[in-house]
Amino acid sequence: MKYSIEGEPLPVVICNLDSGEMMITEKGAMSWMSPNMKMETVGGGVGKMFGRMLSGESMFVNHYTSMGGPGMIAFASSFPGSIRAFEIEPGRDMICQKTAFLASTEGVTLSTHMQKKVGSGLFGGEGFIMQKLSGQGVVFVEFDGYIKEYVLEAGQSIVVDTGYLAAMDSSCSIEIQKVPGVKNMLFGGEGVFNTVIKGPGRVYLQSMPISQMAGTLIPYLPSK
Repeated sequence: MKYSIEGEPLPVVICNLDSGEMMITEKGAMSWMSPNMKMETVGGGVGKMFGRMLSGESMFVNHYTSMGGPGMIAFASSFPGSIRAFEIEPGRDMICQKTAFLASTEGVTLSTHMQKKVGSGLFGGEGFIMQKLSGQGVVFVEFDGYIKEYVLEAGQSIVVDTGYLAAMDSSCSIEIQKVPGVKNMLFGGEGVFNTVIKGPGRVYLQSMPISQMAGTLIPYLPSK
C-alpha cells in the first residue's frame, strides 16, 4: 500500500492498494474510491464492538478490499487539522484521543485504553477512556489543528492544558496536577487541573481541540 496525505488544513489521505490489499476504517470515513473496491461491514465480536463504542468509535467497521487489480480509496478528515500516519508494531502501541482513528491496514487493532488512575480520567481532560492502537501495520489518525511532537526521555514530563493531548506512545503515562493557588484556580482561566504526561516516549499535542473551539463559539451562537 502506498499513500499520500494532501490538503491541510482540510486533509485527505489517498491510499493506492495492490490487488487483494484491504483497508479498515470507521463508519462513514470513506470519501472516494475506485469502482473495484469491495466494502464489507463487520463487528468482530460483542467484546470488540463494545470496546470500540466506549473508545468513541462506531461499533462496526468497514473493510475495503481491492478486487481484481490495483485500487484506490481516500479518507478525509472530519475537522480542520492534520492526518498523521504511524507504523504500529509489537511493543510500539499508540494511545490516542477519542475519535482519532481514521483508517488502517489489515493487522492493526483498535481497542480501549483505560486510565490506570481514576483521577487522570476524570480531571485530566482526555476522558477516562482513550483509544489504543496495537498490532502490526500502518494507521492513519486525525488530530485537531496543528500538531507539535515532543520526545520525552525517562523522567521528563510536560504539562498540558485540558484537551490538547492528541496522542502518545503507550510507554508514556498520564497524571493530573492541581493548579496551585485558589486565586489562580478561580481567576486564571486555566481551570483547576492540568494533565502531566511523563516519558519515556513521543507525545503529540494539538493546537485546536474541538472542545476548545466549541467553547469559543458558544457566546456567538444565537440564543432561543
